[in-house]
Amino acid sequence: MKIGMRGAVRPSEEAVISVYDHGFLYGMGLFETFRTYNGGRPYLLKRHLQRLEEGCRSLGIAYRPDEAALRSLLADLMRANGLDEAYVRLTVTAGEGELGLPPADYSEPVELLMAKPLPAADPGLYETGRQLALLRTSRNTPEGELRLKSLHYMNNIIAKRELRGLGTAPGSEGLMLTKDGLLAEGIVSNLFFVAEGTVCTPSLVTGILPGITRARIIELAADAGLRVEEGLFDWSRLIQAEEIWVTNSVQELVPVTELRGLEGTALRIGDGSAGPVARKLLAAYRADIASQTGKDGQQR
Repeated sequence: MKIGMRGAVRPSEEAVISVYDHGFLYGMGLFETFRTYNGGRPYLLKRHLQRLEEGCRSLGIAYRPDEAALRSLLADLMRANGLDEAYVRLTVTAGEGELGLPPADYSEPVELLMAKPLPAADPGLYETGRQLALLRTSRNTPEGELRLKSLHYMNNIIAKRELRGLGTAPGSEGLMLTKDGLLAEGIVSNLFFVAEGTVCTPSLVTGILPGITRARIIELAADAGLRVEEGLFDWSRLIQAEEIWVTNSVQELVPVTELRGLEGTALRIGDGSAGPVARKLLAAYRADIASQTGKDGQQR
């Protein structure tokens, strides 16, 4: 596979970083994942780049993304890898530094762009949903005031290992709580549920990632006249939910039709299929994708 690095496409074996890069040594770096539609057009790219730039600024990493250049590089990279559509990861590492904690900001970050084929489409997933399993692994607190999508991903990997050890069905997602027992987020997703007609999602004060898809779903729910509550909820609220779904930029909005508790018992949600609010918001989300990545290439 080919990699985009420092603005050029090159073979993966040539896309290397220094052992003194502080992304490698100390996890100082951030990344964004997103997907393309309609022949290679990324959705909500401006928002991803804004989150990335703001995060880098908070870490003292001098990085300002060039959207036009990244779009061009992505098109070249997909062409080089023979991809019509892609799962994309944009990574910014802090760059080289001395061994030891840095005395100043990072002035020479490294930008990496990777693309791979999208996971095989499973239309049935959006009808029958997936299982969401409660994990013993707690969501750690963010290093700063707000969680960043950082290269330090150990908490998520530990959670993924726990999920794998539970023997859940393929495609299941794991749910982490905070240390105080509040609903947080999935291993690779944000959480939503419907309670008494209100669309609920954990507040950012719980330390969850401020997901790009999460934010767009909140906006679309408000546009549809739905009441949205970002709050502090526990497991007892979730098991009484009328509907549940999870979101991320690659899989969009996926219904949860079964909950698995710590003791291993399973609870069906609703009638075991996608609920009306999830269907409505997924349709609105996909309509928004079409309007922003249509064949005419116009971006709203």
